[in-house]
Amino acid sequence: MQARRLGVVIALGTAQTLAWASSYYLPAILADPIAHDLGLSRNWFFAAFSASLVISGLLGPRIGRQIDRVGGRQVLCASNLVLAAGLALLGASHSLWTMALAWLLLGIGMGLGLYDAAFGALGRIYGRDARGAITGITLFAGFASTIGWPLSSLGLETIGWRDTCYAWALAQLVIGLPLDLSLPRATQPVAADQLAIKPHIPFDRPMLLLSFAVAAAWTVTAAMAAHLPRIVEAFGATPSQAIVAGMMIGPAQVAARVLEAGFLARFHPLASARLACITHPIGACAIGLFGGGAAAAFALLHGAGNGILTIARGTLPLAIFGPDNYAYRLGLLGAPSRISQALAPLAFGLLIDVLGPWVLIITAGLSLSALAALLLLPASRAAENASKARANEAA
Repeated sequence: MQARRLGVVIALGTAQTLAWASSYYLPAILADPIAHDLGLSRNWFFAAFSASLVISGLLGPRIGRQIDRVGGRQVLCASNLVLAAGLALLGASHSLWTMALAWLLLGIGMGLGLYDAAFGALGRIYGRDARGAITGITLFAGFASTIGWPLSSLGLETIGWRDTCYAWALAQLVIGLPLDLSLPRATQPVAADQLAIKPHIPFDRPMLLLSFAVAAAWTVTAAMAAHLPRIVEAFGATPSQAIVAGMMIGPAQVAARVLEAGFLARFHPLASARLACITHPIGACAIGLFGGGAAAAFALLHGAGNGILTIARGTLPLAIFGPDNYAYRLGLLGAPSRISQALAPLAFGLLIDVLGPWVLIITAGLSLSALAALLLLPASRAAENASKARANEAA
């Protein structure tokens, strides 16, 4: 049984690494050459990319509902086909409109195939016991940028950006699709009324608090992904120190996820999520006090917190609300965060022009506001829901 679960984690983790590397992390390497060859402003490219993130967020609830109905295997396989089509069209683009259409397809593919869909698939397979598997796939996908950026750079230098897009599209078909096809079908039972009737999930106080916490945390994540080198250089870090700091984020995320899989697994997910919310503010204080020399420490603390919060995005709704309509709930909770994630790079770029490095006051404030929201979600509420669910199952 454990060997089979490990096989699922390896397969889905590898597929997730490919999905993230060939979609979300693609613009960091290919934005400039694509915009240059198409005669477009770089801003137009990133506008299309941001729109794709909004699309993926808006589609989240509908996709989650489909996963609750039929399981995640079919949805994830569809993501491979849509991502491959989007990447192929991006490689064939010769105008703004074809490039925008390509990112429309990629936005749909990201909605079908990134973390929320993968977490929902695991929830349908393992139910309440999905926490370990969720942590496992994030351990793999934590290396998406570490693997994806060098591969995209190598492709750009050797075969050009168009063939690089085609190569990623082919990888979706010959690597990603077979991996997702290997996943087991959903095993958790679904009541007939859940299949026939769209569930009503009210945005009550727990849902609002959790949605706000996730959106605030992912706004910080998106802002740092786009602007961390610029911010630490503004504090006095050298370009080489800024590069080293950026390289620290991936390993810090993975190390924190190993900690979550080991020591922190004995605690409720709320405990690890609350702990993760304070690491970015601590890092901001460190670089604020000691300047650019603390850039690596800031990046390590930010990356560690982000690594655990990524897991919490999947484990907290499962622990608090249970496995019923889990994927649909994930889609509802994730929509605001996807939209804020899309807008954050532009918004914080404008804020940095005004505030300079002290924009970290805002990011630290967002992290602390996420902590405050999580503090208002007591673990006893989750335990109460879990006991009620067990009682219903027994009945």
